[in-house]
Amino acid sequence: MDRLKETIERIEPLNGKAMEAARARQDTLTKPLRSLGVLEDISVRVAGITGDSMPELKHKVILTMASDHGIVAEGVSAYPQEVTLQMVHNFINDGAGINVLARHIGARVVVVDMGVAADFAITNKTENFIDNKIGYGTANMTQGAAMSYDAAKQSIESGIEVLENVLENGVDIVGVGDMGIGNTTSSSAIAAFITGEAVETVTGRGTGLDDAGLTRKIEQIKKALDINKPDRGDAIDILAKIGGFEIGGMAGAILAAAAHRIPVVVDGFIAGAAALIAYELNPRVKDYSIASHLSVEAGHRAILDYIGLAPLLNLNMRLGEGSGAALGMGIVDASCKILREMATFEEAGVAGKE
Repeated sequence: MDRLKETIERIEPLNGKAMEAARARQDTLTKPLRSLGVLEDISVRVAGITGDSMPELKHKVILTMASDHGIVAEGVSAYPQEVTLQMVHNFINDGAGINVLARHIGARVVVVDMGVAADFAITNKTENFIDNKIGYGTANMTQGAAMSYDAAKQSIESGIEVLENVLENGVDIVGVGDMGIGNTTSSSAIAAFITGEAVETVTGRGTGLDDAGLTRKIEQIKKALDINKPDRGDAIDILAKIGGFEIGGMAGAILAAAAHRIPVVVDGFIAGAAALIAYELNPRVKDYSIASHLSVEAGHRAILDYIGLAPLLNLNMRLGEGSGAALGMGIVDASCKILREMATFEEAGVAGKE
């Protein structure tokens, strides 16, 4: 059995008994019933994910996956392609937004080269950098498929491998984020094709396109969809035709997290496109996925609505990198600490509701 199929088949329903026990404890804590709202619901879901009615999230990891996109040749980004390489170095040197937010919540950032269009000369912090390069960026999807079918499957399996490798050092919760100039274009194409929404509805300005640039971006997405004609019933074919290596990698990590009963916090729009691919491969990943925030990118709401996920935050963010996932992870951790550490009425000697 191949790795992808095995991972997909290992994803089981949530543990109902653990959820019942967690909900019962929540209902006895020193607060009005259900007064912490979504914060209570999150802890109950994490109990179902992990099978532990009192989950503890000590080991936090954020996977930031990077790749380049051939579609940038069509002028769909306000930034040049070399920024992908430069930002990966920034991640490795702890200088980016994701590094700051990860430190804030006590998470480790693992940077993965899925397909950056350059080679790295990494001399330090190699434990937080993984070279899983599948190619030097994808092909221009307006001229044909972004990658081969085999490469698309390889990217997903590579993401599975990354998650399983970091398990060796302990992972209680994982976040997925991205870096890749041009990847909002691929994500918009995926969002439009899978959700059925109009390209215009799910396409935003990315790194800051002006009106002319946005119009050009929409035109190029329509062209790519028309030329490639992805197979609606085959998520790997969709990824191959209009996706990116980092999108496949994140999809694989989401699937692997679900297979290993680990809660996975999904970042913004590009991570959302990866979640779409994972969801099409096995809808059960929805139960293991927590949407960290609602991105400013136009198509993110359509993605979350299609999967059936409600974002924890709405902060007008669109950075990527896993930045929203880090903030969301802090909320998930807080929810579990409430469940574990807050006293019950009986423990505190507080009179309950009459």
